[in-house]
Amino acid sequence: MASLLLRGARALLGTEFSLSGPLDVAIADGRIQAIGPAGSLPDAPLVIPLERRLLAPGMVNGHIHSHEHFQRGRHENQPLELWMHNVRPVRPVPLTPRDAYLRTMIGAIECLRSGATTVVDDLTLGAAIDRPLLDAVFQAYEDAGVRALVGFAMMDRAVIDNFPYVDECADAAMLARLRALPRPSPDAFHGLVRELARSRHPQSNRVGVLVSCSAPQRCTEGFLRSSRALADELDLPVITHVQETRMQVVTGQSFYGRTMVEHLHALGFLKEKTTLIHAVWLNPREIGLLAAAGATAQHNPWSNLMLGSGVAPVRELLRAGVNVGMGTDGMASTVTANMLTSVGSAAALSKLRGDDGDWLNAREAFSIATAGGARAFGFGDRLGRIAVGAIADLCAWRLDTIGFTPLADPVRQLVYGERGAGLDLVLVDGEPVLRDGRFVRFDESGLLAEICAAAERLAPEFELAEASVGDIHRVMRAVLARCEAQPVARDTFSARL
Repeated sequence: MASLLLRGARALLGTEFSLSGPLDVAIADGRIQAIGPAGSLPDAPLVIPLERRLLAPGMVNGHIHSHEHFQRGRHENQPLELWMHNVRPVRPVPLTPRDAYLRTMIGAIECLRSGATTVVDDLTLGAAIDRPLLDAVFQAYEDAGVRALVGFAMMDRAVIDNFPYVDECADAAMLARLRALPRPSPDAFHGLVRELARSRHPQSNRVGVLVSCSAPQRCTEGFLRSSRALADELDLPVITHVQETRMQVVTGQSFYGRTMVEHLHALGFLKEKTTLIHAVWLNPREIGLLAAAGATAQHNPWSNLMLGSGVAPVRELLRAGVNVGMGTDGMASTVTANMLTSVGSAAALSKLRGDDGDWLNAREAFSIATAGGARAFGFGDRLGRIAVGAIADLCAWRLDTIGFTPLADPVRQLVYGERGAGLDLVLVDGEPVLRDGRFVRFDESGLLAEICAAAERLAPEFELAEASVGDIHRVMRAVLARCEAQPVARDTFSARL
């Protein structure tokens, strides 16, 4: 017997998200049990009337950085290679476990309020693994009710050594200080993932763990190989930042004599359930490698805009058969974890490249944000769609709001016009997380007030932390200038106007 019945919704069905007539959707054990015309399915213990509602699959926000959430709105107009040091400062910001809990809830709330029922958190741990702080992050996702996969931005190289030409652009004393900064050991990282996978495997737990190698240039070859082997052994998804900027293409050429995508291919790193985050600066040969491996390219269009990184060649990836997912990235660069901002940006930005036959339409963008994300992280067709047997991660939007009035095409109006104001119901694993526009698991207004108080208390610490990277910024400007003078392959798809 169904435990929950959604009565009378109009739904986005199939891969084309065609609008149905009024339907009933029965849910049991976290899965969609049956779909039928309105009034055709028997009542359940809980019946939620959804007349004048649009039922859609929840989106997969495939990339956030919860460690940035307290830095929302603090930065603007800095390219990645400068900006990134603000969120990995020389001077760390001390946090209590409660601070970490509140910080994590900022992103969980905004993701859910914009229709993202799954979040993938690439969490930087800092100088050491703080288990009480980490436990608070997991507890926040448990309490929020969102589906979450958490990785730990693993690396075994000093941050300053992630870039070429630093020996020529920085003095020896500064380099020595930066190279001596503490960080978890490779064994500590891998031991943490192995331990958590026993109780938090994402295939059997709503809040789970994955393998995150922060980026190829931040990891030695041995660490990349051992991390790949760990993910294969534990059957975990893998994420890594790759070729977000032109400078990173130059970095690959400088470090390996080949691009980072080619380097990962040579190491046997590219496989299914492996996501290359950003993948903005690519050439056709690299796209072919991703397609052959079954890897995913993850599009973060709003982040790439805010940091001036460029526009990813999404149409070229799709034509080659590469799975594409989508994310928002961290709030220190994007100011928002609203997935509808990313989805609308993805469709609109595609219109800067090629002719109208190359542009993404709203349905393609929404499919990337739902089914594409599900495939990327090993859920196949069990997530990101409305079908019998699928996981019941669903959102219902009010059709009597201005964004859907008058109603012509609900997918276009959702992707281009809606930003979350009309969200009425969210289910995760078949359980209501948001109902009648209100969270059912926690007091949102009380949490927001506590978050604001914590941010005010921590603001002086963030100011000191951000001031500690001034010398690094000066070095990075010199490094950027050196990299801009270096050529990249002529057939690299143009990412910037």
